[in-house]
Amino acid sequence: MRLFHTSDWHLGQNLHGQERDFEHACFLDWLLRQLAAEQPDVLLIAGDIFDTVNPPVKAQERLYDFIVSAHEQQPLLTIVMIAGNHDSGSRIELPAPLMRRLRTHALGRVLWLDDGQLDAERLLIPLPDASGAIAAWCLALPFLRPAEVTGAQLGDNYLRGIGQVHEWLIAAADAKRQPGQALIAISHAHMAGGSVSEDSERSLIIGNAEALPASLFGPSISYVALGHLHKPQKVNGEERIRYSGSPIPLSFSEINYQHQILDVRLDGETLLSVEPRLIPRAVHLQRLGPAPLAEILGQLSELPDIDLLAETQRQPWLEVRVRLDEPQPDLRQQIEIALQGKAVRLVRIAAEYAGSGGREGDDDSATLIELDQLTPQELFRRAWLDHYGNEVDDPTLNDFAQLLQDVQHEEEQA
Repeated sequence: MRLFHTSDWHLGQNLHGQERDFEHACFLDWLLRQLAAEQPDVLLIAGDIFDTVNPPVKAQERLYDFIVSAHEQQPLLTIVMIAGNHDSGSRIELPAPLMRRLRTHALGRVLWLDDGQLDAERLLIPLPDASGAIAAWCLALPFLRPAEVTGAQLGDNYLRGIGQVHEWLIAAADAKRQPGQALIAISHAHMAGGSVSEDSERSLIIGNAEALPASLFGPSISYVALGHLHKPQKVNGEERIRYSGSPIPLSFSEINYQHQILDVRLDGETLLSVEPRLIPRAVHLQRLGPAPLAEILGQLSELPDIDLLAETQRQPWLEVRVRLDEPQPDLRQQIEIALQGKAVRLVRIAAEYAGSGGREGDDDSATLIELDQLTPQELFRRAWLDHYGNEVDDPTLNDFAQLLQDVQHEEEQA
């Protein structure tokens, strides 16, 4: 059996106010060509399909157009996609009955039976090979929100509830599969030891709770297709537990990532190989600085001029980071003048004062930080410190994180 593992498409994402639809369209066109050329049996999309719980119409059209096109060119392809923390689980599942006619399975949430047991049947998906025989079972684990895995049957410990869901689902899969059939897990989670990008991954962890251990996926699982972390990586060096990463750089901190999908091959229950397929970058991200203003202006003057025959949509996104000795009220104007006629698109100017390596809060070491660089937890911590004059304690951080999860869940249901 052969699978393509992808994740974190973030359709509908904006980069500092600039839409990325062209880049996503280029990725999806490339992926369709890969599917046509290589004919894998299964395509896995491990969550964060959309960037927000209420994605723009264009982003939804991109997803459904892709699914229809993939089915038309490869009728035997099975697609499994799960909701991530950025997604609305109910929105992902809304067209599920229609998508099943296109051999696409959409799982957004876990459900419980009247007797309090996990509805494992809906999370276990048969994966046929080219001959039509069931070669594997997919264990679909969408992002598990606290309200879904805590309560009367599971108690109030979020991580313990997640562990119980994994244990029950794996037991159900072991009972269902026949000899020689592999178990493939697809999950959207933050695994312990994973490398996080600076500013484009919303925290999944409540308060200071630890990330999930890889031991949740025992040796009976042949391959674990993970989503959430945007950098492609193995978990604890294990070949079978992988993040495929995002298909495009979702922030300037991801400029140097090798964006890819993973080509996974199995022989029965045995994992044969996992090979990256690098995704061509339709639009480059370019970062200048941090450097003094005079140096930055010199670098801007050396950028290539606009080619009138080239596509404007392929011009790089530009972030400029300027180090200042004092405030410059006309900073943006100076930079925009220097960029006139240049083949780049300015999306962000970050300014910091000289001496920013000092202690946070010192007047001579202040760094100008935009709100979209800070997580809600960090904003809360700073507001607490400003109001009360001391650092927030862990129990209060945990309460805030739980409240944040509840609000995000209510937004999803709206």
